[in-house]
Amino acid sequence: MKHAESVTFGGSGLDRAAHLRGDVTALMSETTSRTIVLWRGKPLVEGEGRERLVRLAMDHPALADARGAPIFLGMEEGGACFATDLSAWEPDAFDKAALEGFFDPSEQQHPDLNAGQVFCELRGVMTRLDARGAELAATARALMLWHRSHRFCARCGAESVMAMAGWQRDCPSCGAPHFPRTDPVVIMLITHGNSVLMGRSPGWPEGMYSLLAGFVEPGETLEAAVRREVFEEAGVRVGEVGYLASQPWAFPASLMFGCRGEALGREIKVDPAEIEDAIWVSREEMMAAFAGAHPVLKPARKGAIAHFLLRNWLADRLD
Repeated sequence: MKHAESVTFGGSGLDRAAHLRGDVTALMSETTSRTIVLWRGKPLVEGEGRERLVRLAMDHPALADARGAPIFLGMEEGGACFATDLSAWEPDAFDKAALEGFFDPSEQQHPDLNAGQVFCELRGVMTRLDARGAELAATARALMLWHRSHRFCARCGAESVMAMAGWQRDCPSCGAPHFPRTDPVVIMLITHGNSVLMGRSPGWPEGMYSLLAGFVEPGETLEAAVRREVFEEAGVRVGEVGYLASQPWAFPASLMFGCRGEALGREIKVDPAEIEDAIWVSREEMMAAFAGAHPVLKPARKGAIAHFLLRNWLADRLD
């Protein structure tokens, strides 16, 4: 697919400089080095539309509230780029329930930062950031969540420690190394004639449908996962399957493999344990949904690969 890497969080050409991860002490002291900052998964951004990812000097006063050592993300044109977790800081007041929900619209302002520099939900700003900012924010978020959820060695249970500038955890008890987890997920544009198969999960906003998706199981190819997931969720058999594009999805740590498939029939039999509903949507109906003119159907969320694939399907740009 020619436009594959223009998907949100797609490649920005960042030099991840993996060969430097063994010792970044000198880089952290360089005056040209900068760090992006996250608070409980929310990146620090600025601008009227919250469209710029903030990069701070490594000795900025706000970093006194940092939790753990910074993570080395790579080399930018101006110097090294790190990510710092400021989650130990407690704002005077914030809605903890909203923070733990699907989407938190609130913003947080640290007292040592400039006015207009705020922590925002990544889902809310992901389409406004430039490609580099989006890649840095998604990478940092995924790594920080992995460190938070994988503190203990899976082999012996002892607490592990950060290593390789944040790209590894080592167990001081048994010596086992542990590496960041990424879960492969297939998300599929299943078509039959002029229509595409859409589904919805329980609890989604009214009118919200998206492409079917599911985790790839051990010992399974992407093609097999597409066919299995579509049949399990909607009872539809799929024939030919092809790969289109991928998207790193740091909610919390998935790699979405966008695929296309041709349905062998239109009969739907929903498994209520998997999804709430599945429908066939014609190209004309989908165009109306994207234009905000459909009486019921809402388009997939902007920034998600489902929206990207559907938009390119409508424009006949899948090749």
